[in-house]
Amino acid sequence: MTAEGRRPEAHGHQHRDVSGGWLRPAVFGAMDGLVTNVSLIAGVGGGGGSAHTIVLTGLAGLAAGAFSMAAGEYVSVSSQNELVYAEVDKERYELETNAAAEQAELAGMLRARGVSAATARQAAAEISENPEKALVMHSMEELGVNPGELPSPAVAAGASLVSFAAGALVPLLPYLAGLHRLWAALICAAIAAVAGGGIVARLTGRPFWRGAVRQLVLGALAAGLTYLIGTAVGHVTA
Repeated sequence: MTAEGRRPEAHGHQHRDVSGGWLRPAVFGAMDGLVTNVSLIAGVGGGGGSAHTIVLTGLAGLAAGAFSMAAGEYVSVSSQNELVYAEVDKERYELETNAAAEQAELAGMLRARGVSAATARQAAAEISENPEKALVMHSMEELGVNPGELPSPAVAAGASLVSFAAGALVPLLPYLAGLHRLWAALICAAIAAVAGGGIVARLTGRPFWRGAVRQLVLGALAAGLTYLIGTAVGHVTA
């Protein structure tokens, strides 16, 4: 597509999510589930809720959060893919109706990457002989995506649902095992936060301790504030 016909949002590069679209929603889902449910349990516990109430609330929060995360992720990824497909369709139209200009544009892109003029013209001509390969090349250069490697909305939704549920289950484990103590739920959540935050940090090339401390501090702040709110509400409604 020529510069004049390109929409503004096409300038921004979009990249396919690692591991086919499941890693990001899985990581964020697990951390969201953990922080959400430990905060919910802390708030209900701080307000004087019984073990039965805490378990019921925690399971309801697990189910509601998991389904909400899955639905949101599905819509988000679907919308992003639809935007990409719309831009790719524009590229396809340009290739069909203005092939010579698109070939010259591709040669210019290759020249900008340091390829010699003669090699760039030859490569652009060879690539342009195959419309689908030309479409992929133009899409990757101009949109930053490969149309055949977009993340799956269903995979992203499934990863979010399962990981959120797993994270939300952690602070409930002591109660489900018969240990009806808020401190036990908080300890389980703290261990999971340290492990989860550290693993995420290592996956992104950062030190384990940095991610672990960050996740622990954020989770503790969320749970602590919710506990204080629950305590205050419990005293007012007592």
